[in-house]
Amino acid sequence: MKLQKYILPILVVLYVSSCKTHPLESYDLVIQNGQIIDLTTGKLTSQDLYIKEGKIVKIESPENDEPFEAKKTIDASNNYILPGFWDNHTHFRGGDSLIIENKNLLPLFLAHGITTVRDAGGDLTPSVMQWQKAIDAGELDGPTIYTSGPKIDGPNGTWAGSLEVVTDNDINRALDSLEVLKTDFVKIYDSRISGEAYINTLKETDKRGLITSGHMPFTVTLKETVDAGIDAVEHLYYIMKGCSAVENEVTQMLKNKEIGFWQAMPLLQQGYQSSTAQETFALLKDKNVYVVPTLHIGKTLSYLDEVDHENDPYLRYMGKGILKTYEGRIQSALRASEKARKDRKELDQFFGTLTKSLNDAGVKLLAGSDSGAYNSYTYPGISLHKELEAMVLTGMTPLEALRTSAYNGAHFLKKDTTHGTIALGKQADLVLLGANPLENINNTQKINSVIHNAKVYTKEQLASMLEALTN
Repeated sequence: MKLQKYILPILVVLYVSSCKTHPLESYDLVIQNGQIIDLTTGKLTSQDLYIKEGKIVKIESPENDEPFEAKKTIDASNNYILPGFWDNHTHFRGGDSLIIENKNLLPLFLAHGITTVRDAGGDLTPSVMQWQKAIDAGELDGPTIYTSGPKIDGPNGTWAGSLEVVTDNDINRALDSLEVLKTDFVKIYDSRISGEAYINTLKETDKRGLITSGHMPFTVTLKETVDAGIDAVEHLYYIMKGCSAVENEVTQMLKNKEIGFWQAMPLLQQGYQSSTAQETFALLKDKNVYVVPTLHIGKTLSYLDEVDHENDPYLRYMGKGILKTYEGRIQSALRASEKARKDRKELDQFFGTLTKSLNDAGVKLLAGSDSGAYNSYTYPGISLHKELEAMVLTGMTPLEALRTSAYNGAHFLKKDTTHGTIALGKQADLVLLGANPLENINNTQKINSVIHNAKVYTKEQLASMLEALTN
């Protein structure tokens, strides 16, 4: 009995001493019981995620009962967790008068689970870079922004703020300025740039090790563009050109100014040849060139003459200045001839088939909305989800579509060591969904929580962010 009298106090002392020498591991956030989606395999695994300073530092089975401390814990039972979505083609633009309206779009992306956007050129670079810093510092709610800064084009280019190039000296000055700005990639546009300046720009960016994406002047061939070193082709017009048996003839007609861009479309589409296409797909795959289909905006713009958008629910989130920029494309669609309208709709259908063929051939795709000022009724946030839906409608699986967002986006911008999958050491940019997107791609919209920049946004907070945009 005397021995028992002393055992209990000794055990208590030993336990307290043990706690002092082995304090509980502490985390900023622990997400328990969630179904983690592996974007490389499509496998679902029930795991707990432990997060410190915005990074995933531990992944354990829910059966693990090791004690811990956490500032915040989320029970993610019945939730499906995947990397936050990436919109790989957006625009912040419209001039100084639209700076505030563009800034107000930032929460719209987060509210739709988009934790990263790729800004593919505009005229608000100083503001965009200020937002970048404020978001990274946690001072502004918005997605991580990777930007090209101003586009590169020829003299009197379509878009304000573009860097005009003609000579090699122009090209070097333009690229020097972008490197000083520390932009994340180079975007090349095709409204006025000559074929020679375009190819020379790509060759110079390749020498400098810069990431490039862009359009392509129709006075060059797709093979010339790929061989010169482009990393991503924005939109499918240029891919279709490279899949046509009459590409060389049409290119010469454009050089001779016998036809224009839109007159070339039906000729190239009619000249589509499976054997030529397969050679082009093989080239794109071999050179690791990404393709951004932008299917949703293509459909939206193709049917502006038929679809009434007056009661679109997302109109209420758009500023009056941005809405005014929509008028140009709307009026152009209404003025188009019957043949032009028919051609555009047939092209839209064809692009769906082309997207599926590219994917089947192993060409890497990027999901991008092309949302922003001037792109009528293509709303930031929701349009990325519509793009994923459009991909699945082509015949792609939901997993294949999901990969085109965060997974491929991170690889394209060489951020895959820190983003794109849920893994140890990677950034904890996450979205928690209430239903499985692998079963139905529409489930990407069933967002319960978003984690970005070490901050948790609940479903209620996301709804409040949207509501604030209407005030």
